[in-house]
Amino acid sequence: MNHSGDESRNSRTSADLVDEGKVSAAPAAGELAGSRRWSAQRKLAVVSRLLAGESLELVSREIGVPLFQLEEWRDKAIAGMEAALRPQKDHPAERKLAEAQRRIGEMAMENELLRDRCRRGLGPLAPGRSQK
Repeated sequence: MNHSGDESRNSRTSADLVDEGKVSAAPAAGELAGSRRWSAQRKLAVVSRLLAGESLELVSREIGVPLFQLEEWRDKAIAGMEAALRPQKDHPAERKLAEAQRRIGEMAMENELLRDRCRRGLGPLAPGRSQK
């Protein structure tokens, strides 16, 4: 299916996604009603239909999956998309920077404690310890 250049990407239907090979077609009516397990690819095809505006009740009847299950798949898909689009807070460089800042803080506190001991004339080592 060809789209003209002025058509918005948001106007694509689940059928367009199937045609483009982005998702596989949803199973026919009742095809997996008795089946216990749906692949992620097949769930994605069903969720794409729901996100494209197809009726939850109609899709539920057509594929033989309870409404609550379709709602759960849809909600998980939306949550996954939101998580994927959030700015990454756990970048490796940020983790290294946070660890370095934590270590600098520890060392600054150790230095302060040692300075305090030296000012009081106790020296940097506790009494009775050797200076190996």
